[in-house]
Amino acid sequence: MILRNSYKKLIQWKDSENRKPLLIRGARQVGKTTLVRQFSSEFSVYLELNLEKEADKKLFELDETNKILNAIYLYKGVVPEKGKTLLFIDEIQESPNAISQLRYFFEEHQDIHVIAAGSLLEFALSKVPNFPVGRVDYLFLHPLNFEEYLGAIGQSPALEVLRKVPVPEYAYQTLKKHFHDFTLVGGMPGIVSEYVQNKVFALLSERYTKLWQSYKDDVEKYSKNETERRIIRHVIDTAPFELDRIKFEGFGNSNYRSREVGEALRALDMAKLIRLVYPTTSVKPPLVVDYKKRPRLQFVDTGLWNQAMGLQASMIQVEDLDDVHRGRVIQHLVAQEINSTIENKDSVSHFWVRQEKDSNSEVDIIFPFGKFLIPVEVKSGSSGSLRSLHQFIDRCNHSVAVRFYAGKFEIENTETISGKPFYLINLPYYLGTQLEFYLEYFFQNYNHK
Repeated sequence: MILRNSYKKLIQWKDSENRKPLLIRGARQVGKTTLVRQFSSEFSVYLELNLEKEADKKLFELDETNKILNAIYLYKGVVPEKGKTLLFIDEIQESPNAISQLRYFFEEHQDIHVIAAGSLLEFALSKVPNFPVGRVDYLFLHPLNFEEYLGAIGQSPALEVLRKVPVPEYAYQTLKKHFHDFTLVGGMPGIVSEYVQNKVFALLSERYTKLWQSYKDDVEKYSKNETERRIIRHVIDTAPFELDRIKFEGFGNSNYRSREVGEALRALDMAKLIRLVYPTTSVKPPLVVDYKKRPRLQFVDTGLWNQAMGLQASMIQVEDLDDVHRGRVIQHLVAQEINSTIENKDSVSHFWVRQEKDSNSEVDIIFPFGKFLIPVEVKSGSSGSLRSLHQFIDRCNHSVAVRFYAGKFEIENTETISGKPFYLINLPYYLGTQLEFYLEYFFQNYNHK
């Protein structure tokens, strides 16, 4: 059994006095159903419906919540217990009526706990005219991150030491090795479970191929006609090979127009399969996203992306992951790790570009932290070579930056090319999930101005 960090969030939700129905969102195959089934052990009565089954879906054609609940109890042959009953409505996107009913579970039936989940919810929500805004809580589930991966492979001592701030130097090689393996395996729960059983990378290729194909087969659900399906299939096939910021026009060496590609990518973004990550020019809060500038792509899982590009074999003997695919793989994975720690809202890690015309300066990730926007670079090299990061520091209202690299934890007191002093927090690649804790550590222990 893989223990997810989100389980703690579910416990908090269960015990909340002002509990609302919980809607779990996320891409297909990230473990939503499995998580809820594990959580069901906290209840005396568990009811699970799958609205892809016609009989389950028909229950929500009744016109009153009381009738619906009584029909469910009769259908499942159970007697509910007040405060100890969990109702799980899976694949809720198949029934707009079920989505609308969530508000009435909140208003009229606080005595039962209700969780709903679905993999293509964004498409369904746009079709629900009276969505229960303010009467539903959200949990966003991601693929496994490095913390969860260590737990899954039975490395509790490594997980414990990973969470120490600062991380002990003696743990560097062990954590680096496990993180390298994690980069190859990825975070899709089904594939991690298979790896736990056999510990052979080569055997995962077939599973990845089938999973990637299943995402392609979902095109029918993303599109309205054959033309849209053809464009989305092309985007899925060619997107893994885009190195950095993209242009919609002619995407993937095609003749497709900007509008056509934009619609396809936005559909894949809604499905949480390929996210569109737009830049910001902000150097202090609020972080304002510039949707007129060219975006990057962020795939649901780095392991899946590696497989789509055929990179696994070439990565096995690599010492520094920054050397793979021009540094994009490790940049992608660190962003995925940071995103995985945000569970209460739909979020991606934006990057920074200079506002000046014809500027190529970019900082890999901007991390909001209190009253600051912290610049984060993911690369090897000396601090003096981080030119774009220096330009951000020269313009912002603080003097702290972060670099993820193949080396050990270290805080440098350095200065930008123009002479502004700043602290550079150097973190090993494997500490992506711990970024917020290291920033807290820094501000508590260093005299920052």
